[in-house]
Amino acid sequence: MTVPLSGATPPLMEIHGLTKTFPVGQSLLARLRGQPRRAVQALTDVELTVRRGETLGIVGESGCGKSTLARTLVRLYDADRGSVRYGDLDVLTLRGADLRQYNRQVQMIFQDPYSSLNPRMTVEAMLREALSVHRMRPPAEQPARVRELLRLVGLPPEAAGRLPHEFSGGQRQRIGIARALALEPQCLIADELVSALDVSVQAQVVNLLLELQERLDLTVLFVAHDLRLVRHISHRVAVMYLGRVVEVSDTGAIFTSPRHPYTQALLAAAPTLDPTQRTAAPAITGELPSPLNVPSGCAFRTRCPHAFDRCATERPALLKLADGPEVACHLYDSGASPSTVPLKVAT
Repeated sequence: MTVPLSGATPPLMEIHGLTKTFPVGQSLLARLRGQPRRAVQALTDVELTVRRGETLGIVGESGCGKSTLARTLVRLYDADRGSVRYGDLDVLTLRGADLRQYNRQVQMIFQDPYSSLNPRMTVEAMLREALSVHRMRPPAEQPARVRELLRLVGLPPEAAGRLPHEFSGGQRQRIGIARALALEPQCLIADELVSALDVSVQAQVVNLLLELQERLDLTVLFVAHDLRLVRHISHRVAVMYLGRVVEVSDTGAIFTSPRHPYTQALLAAAPTLDPTQRTAAPAITGELPSPLNVPSGCAFRTRCPHAFDRCATERPALLKLADGPEVACHLYDSGASPSTVPLKVAT
């Protein structure tokens, strides 16, 4: 497990009110009737701070907005509203050369190592393209830099002349990491970095990322659904549900004393090798609501065993508790009845 960072560590990125929707197709009949166009609520008023040098894990069920958040932070998607501060930069307003400079500093590693690499380009051509476009090295120095990048990610020099199809999935993901490191970024956003890989290879790639973070002083956003990996690699964890951040806490605290009912249910649903902890009771009741029709108030209220009247009418804000965690739940508001606060659960 990673060593905890000091709470005084300065922020690298500050996200406030980040919102992103995706309009869906509308039938001809709906248009003729003048019905409003529907939209998927992918992100809703996301509040998050990324500290310099940390690994921040982003977890949640499929469809909760993790990958949309990652792609919005690197400007592959344009946000509808909100702000992303990176140092002195207002990321959502950047254009042209300023945006390219930001993209140098914040690089993304994609989930699928098979489709994220150009099948017609050799590894050397891909890496030299990144070095050339961003003017990281003059042409004469690029071959040496390519060999250096390959060494960094544990690949032999002769890999430079090969095409992507000649590599295994784990090796392709290493090439993706090398391509991101070619721009000498401060921050890596890893979107489901190992979910497409065999279990036997996942640990190798994750350990490589940890080694690179320590050697290059990187900040990492680690998007994943595998709670075991997140626990191993992260300093802090942010839990998302239906496009909202519902809890943020240090990794140790969130796995031993989760506060939000959704976090508790998510951890209870995680598989365990201890036969004494197995149960037939479902961890989360009900179906995940459609992002086309997010429940009013607290989005988790339709599945929460602790929901009360206020949950249906008022969306809970992300509040910082006295002992450090941030939680978006009315059970922890000043107006909540102490008897309704859920007990902490051990995992």
